Amino acid sequence: MKYALIIPDGCADEPQQSLGGQTPLQAARVPHMDEIARAGKVGQTDNVPESMPSGSDVGTMSLFGYDPLVYHTGRAPLEAAAQGIELGPDDWAIRCNLVTVEDGKMASFTAEQISSELGAELIELMQRACCGSENWKFYPGVSYRNLLVYRSRDGKAPFADDTYTVPPHDITDQEIAGHLPMGSGACDLRNLMEQSVALFAECEANQARLEKGEKPATQVWLWGQGKAPALKPFVERYGVDGAVITAVDLLRGIGRLLGWDVVEVPGATGYIDTDYAAKGRYAIDTLQKKDFVVVHVEATDEASHEGDAAAKVEALERIDQDIVAPVHEYLHGQGDYRILVCPDHPTFLRTKTHSHGFVPFAMCGTGIEAGSAESYDEVVAAASGNVLNEGHRLMAELFGRCND
Repeated sequence: MKYALIIPDGCADEPQQSLGGQTPLQAARVPHMDEIARAGKVGQTDNVPESMPSGSDVGTMSLFGYDPLVYHTGRAPLEAAAQGIELGPDDWAIRCNLVTVEDGKMASFTAEQISSELGAELIELMQRACCGSENWKFYPGVSYRNLLVYRSRDGKAPFADDTYTVPPHDITDQEIAGHLPMGSGACDLRNLMEQSVALFAECEANQARLEKGEKPATQVWLWGQGKAPALKPFVERYGVDGAVITAVDLLRGIGRLLGWDVVEVPGATGYIDTDYAAKGRYAIDTLQKKDFVVVHVEATDEASHEGDAAAKVEALERIDQDIVAPVHEYLHGQGDYRILVCPDHPTFLRTKTHSHGFVPFAMCGTGIEAGSAESYDEVVAAASGNVLNEGHRLMAELFGRCND
């Protein structure tokens, strides 16, 4: 049996006036997702417990069959795993965004998709100027996504369970003053954020962005802190060896922690300009070697963060045409299979941020009886009567076994 999970990140949404009162999923031409819905089972699942912040770290952990209330320790340690950064039992990882704050408001949580080259230069400035002790270490990543690690040399760290931070993508166009770090270690994080303002203002390459009509990175934003999680290998849990295709460090990290192969795809950007067709081709190639592949696409989530309904519809159509269609065709032609399409969480165009709530799923293949659904969207899923209040149980349904 071969299995595939395709994740259109954050695609679940509300009806949009600009789309004639339809959700992006309803408005998009997605005949291949609709085909999966007609051939199998449609329902809705809640991947993010109400007590936890909504985000891909929590949502995808649920989708992969691991209860985030049990296993989740924070977003940053998952991304540290993606970079091969090992954390000791008392070490902490913190996500470090390069952002643009204008007039006290979060103008861009990506510093307008700052280049990795300039991002690395700014992170190096922070390391040289702000991390004189052996405890702190900045790690450059991709574009605006970077990391800060606190090495606990004596078993002690300034952070604790009460350390509170806010994802910058949750406060787009809002005043930052009410969303700064709080609790244990908050002073350390705030000091680093404040020091970055002057450092970035003095960086000529950063300020040169203004002459090009681009936003400079004005500071770092620190959030998503946590210690290394302990995840049972996926093959031991489900008896299936897997691989993940993604351009996002977060999912690379979860994949590595689960023992999956991480498949790098040229042209995969983690943005709306990603090479959808390449992801589809690499997924098929991976299925020739592995029994299970996860294909994650960030584009739909990014479109919501930018409040761009048209871009979200276009991304859904590209996912359907270039990934769902060829992967499903391959699976159908090679023997027994199951395929699942499901986002990790809703991301509303109205709020430009992640939300709690149910998301639709569609699953078909060997041993799955067809229901009455004619399409794949939020309304059809809500009317199906198939409801999973604990999203981490959906993976067990895909594999037809218990995940307890």
